[in-house]
Amino acid sequence: MDFHMNANSPGPLSNLDANKRRELLNILKSNWRAEMQGYHTYQTLADRETDPARLSVFRTLATAEKHHADLWAGRIRAQGGSEPVYDGSKTGEADTISNRIGGVGATLRRLEVDESRDIEKYAKQLTEIGDEPSVKVLNQILEDERQHYQLLGNLIRNGRSSPQSSPEQARQALDGLMAARQQGHRKASGWVGDAIYGINDGLGAIFGIVSGVSGATLGNSKFVIIAGTVGMIASALSMGSGAFLAAKSEREIYEAEFSRERDAVEYNETEAREVLSLSYQIRGLTPEEADRFVEDLARDKSQLVRALARERLNTTEEGLRKPWTSALSGALSTAVGAVIPIIPFFFLSGYPAIICAAMVSLVAHFVVGAAKSLVTIRSWWSSGLEMTVVGAIEGTVTYFIGIAIGRLAGPGV
Repeated sequence: MDFHMNANSPGPLSNLDANKRRELLNILKSNWRAEMQGYHTYQTLADRETDPARLSVFRTLATAEKHHADLWAGRIRAQGGSEPVYDGSKTGEADTISNRIGGVGATLRRLEVDESRDIEKYAKQLTEIGDEPSVKVLNQILEDERQHYQLLGNLIRNGRSSPQSSPEQARQALDGLMAARQQGHRKASGWVGDAIYGINDGLGAIFGIVSGVSGATLGNSKFVIIAGTVGMIASALSMGSGAFLAAKSEREIYEAEFSRERDAVEYNETEAREVLSLSYQIRGLTPEEADRFVEDLARDKSQLVRALARERLNTTEEGLRKPWTSALSGALSTAVGAVIPIIPFFFLSGYPAIICAAMVSLVAHFVVGAAKSLVTIRSWWSSGLEMTVVGAIEGTVTYFIGIAIGRLAGPGV
């Protein structure tokens, strides 16, 4: 089927009113921009790549994205729209903060998620767009996007490990599978995730304290600084000790489970193998494949024990957080977030200090919320806006509560 011909045919929307045509053009232009951004992203990654396998995949995907953009441009012209002009970054999303920080592995996983979202977006448009030639283009692009998703998935898996029969390589393969299942969870984010959530907690807690004390004392800098500083210290210590104890408990639970599975292998290895084989069959392996995989692991008893413990706790020893790292990350990041609402009161007092603190804190809420997208793979603006709204509600409520408490306590406050 000639999709270039279909892409340039007017279609049944030729006789529709201007509003419908404008709505269709907006959708077509949005699709075109997304495909062009994808083209520049993959082209930039291909230009920088040295690994032959990834280079080939990136070039293939760049070519496909450019072809998709051309199809959408044809539909735009057919509906009387002007020739689209790409005004985005010439590197697409290749130079975003999340891709630079996370490295190749995180970049591939994020691209895989993006392809999945594109599939969902285009699938919805099939029933919403109302233009038969555009629907035909959608069907073609949907098939391509599904192939892109598979290409990236294969690249991620092959990059982690290749099928081998040695126990160590079998363990690495299983680690890769488990890491894929845990992708996107806070636990997989390491100290970066702990730091972001620590700043979040510190900022939210102390902003509430500062707002409440400001309302009760009409912005008296002395009281706000005292209350905010004490709250900052308490929050940092609480977060640090909580993170330390949580990480330590995770390790203790893992060690206890590892000891139990070691005893199980020691006294009843046959049953242990059967448990592990069945767990792999549930994931989709055939009984023969699962038994063969378990046989490879069982060549080294310690590998078999680790696999059993991993199945029970859905983690590995390498994936456990380090207690002191978590404690320091949690405490310091909480202190950083907590000090932000206090800073204006060192220089101002009264209502100017209250207004300045509110503005600074709300901006910080947005920045921290946007930063959370680094570990949640969520839209940065959506995450930032959500946290800003929550912070504004929190500050408003605590401020008026503080005013009420100040009036009840009398003029001596």
